[in-house]
Amino acid sequence: MPTSSFTSAASIVPCPVVESLDAILPEEPLLMMGAGPVPIPAAVAKANTIVINHLGATMVKVIGQVKTMARYVFQTKSKWVLGVAGPGSAAMEMAISNLAWEGTRVLSIKNGFFSERMAEMGRRVGAHVSVLDVADGAVASLDEVAEAIRRERPEVVTVVQGETSNTVWNYHLKDIAALAKAAGALVVVDAVCTLSTMPLEMDAWGIDAVITGGQKGLSSIPGVSLIAFSDAAWTRVKTRTAPNAHWCLDASLAENFWHNAGYHYTAPVSGVLALHEALRLVCAETLEKRFARHLKCSQALQEGISALGLKLYAPQACRLNSVVGIEVPAGLSPGDICGHISRHHQVEISGSFGLPIVRIGQMGEQCREHNLFRTLHALGRTMVDLGSAVDLPAGVAALEKSLSGGARAVAR
Repeated sequence: MPTSSFTSAASIVPCPVVESLDAILPEEPLLMMGAGPVPIPAAVAKANTIVINHLGATMVKVIGQVKTMARYVFQTKSKWVLGVAGPGSAAMEMAISNLAWEGTRVLSIKNGFFSERMAEMGRRVGAHVSVLDVADGAVASLDEVAEAIRRERPEVVTVVQGETSNTVWNYHLKDIAALAKAAGALVVVDAVCTLSTMPLEMDAWGIDAVITGGQKGLSSIPGVSLIAFSDAAWTRVKTRTAPNAHWCLDASLAENFWHNAGYHYTAPVSGVLALHEALRLVCAETLEKRFARHLKCSQALQEGISALGLKLYAPQACRLNSVVGIEVPAGLSPGDICGHISRHHQVEISGSFGLPIVRIGQMGEQCREHNLFRTLHALGRTMVDLGSAVDLPAGVAALEKSLSGGARAVAR
C-alpha cells in the first residue's frame, strides 16, 4: 500500500532551524515614528487577534459599520465604499485599474514618489498618461493645472493630497478638483497619509475616488485599506466594456462581498475587525478634534526640530503636517541617523527614496505628546553622538512651549 514518504535523501530539503520572534525582536519594543506603519491602539491590536466567519452574520454587521464610519471619515454620502485586502498601494491600483484602461487619457500631477506611482499604474493598464511634473518642494500652480487639463483633455486626473516621500502638502487640492470636474474629468486622490489627520471632504470638493491605507492616520494594521468611489466613478466602473485585468482588485467583484454579503475571496477578517476598531476610535474622537490634535503636535514637533538647529525640508507654505521632513546635515546620511536612533534609543524614523532627508511621522497614535518628547530627545542625542552640533535643551524647550501654548493656526 503506498505510503507518504521521501524516497531520495538527495531530494529532501532539510527542515530549517530558525529563531522565534521573541529571539528576533528587540527586548524593548521600538517606537514607530517613521512614515508608517504607526503604533496601534490596544483595541485595534485586540481585534486583530480574532478570526470569524468572513461570510457570517457577524461579519455582515461589521462590514456595515465599517462602511458607515468610513463615509464619515471620507466625508461622503456615496454608497460605494469598499475595503481592500492589501496596502494603500493596492487601493491605489484598484482606483486606477477600475477607472482607466487601454487608451484612457490620464493626467497625473507628479510632485513625488507616490504621485509618480499612480502614473505608472495608469501606464500598466494601457492608459495614455501625461504627467505634470512639479519641482521638488513645490505644489502645482492652478494655472499649470488648468493649462495641462486644457491641453490633454483627460478623462481621469490623479493627485496626492500629501506627498509622503518629500513631505509636501498639495494645498490646492480642492481647486484642482474643481478644474478637473469642470472639464468633465474624474478626480482620483491619494489620501494615504492625510485621511483623518487633516481635512478632506470628498463630496464637497468633487472628488471621485479617495484611497487610504490602514497603517497611517487611521492607526490600524498594515495590509487592509479603504477606497471610496463617487456615483459618477461607480457608473464608469459598471459601464466599462472590457473586464479589469486585476481579478482581486475588480471593484465589480468586490461589490459582491462589501455590498451584497456574498463571496469574492476569503476576506482578511482579523484586519477588517482591526479597521473597524480604528475607525470607531476616530469617530469617538471626532474629526474636528483629531485634526486639531494633529496640527498642534506637528507644529510643536516642527518648532522643536528647528530649535535644535536642524532645517525642515519642505517650505512652510506647503509643509505636510502628517510627515515631517528634516534635512540631513553635511557628512551624514539618512541611514546613519535612522540606524543610530533605532539601535540606541529604540525609536524608528524613516529615510526617503534617495532624498537627503529623514522623516518623522505625525499620524494617528504617533502624534501624542509623550511620543514627541521621546522622539525629539532621541533625535537630538543621535545628532550629538554622530558629531552634529545641535542645541538639545533649546529643542525640548521649544517643544514644551509650543505644546503649552496650543496650535497657532486653524486646522488645514
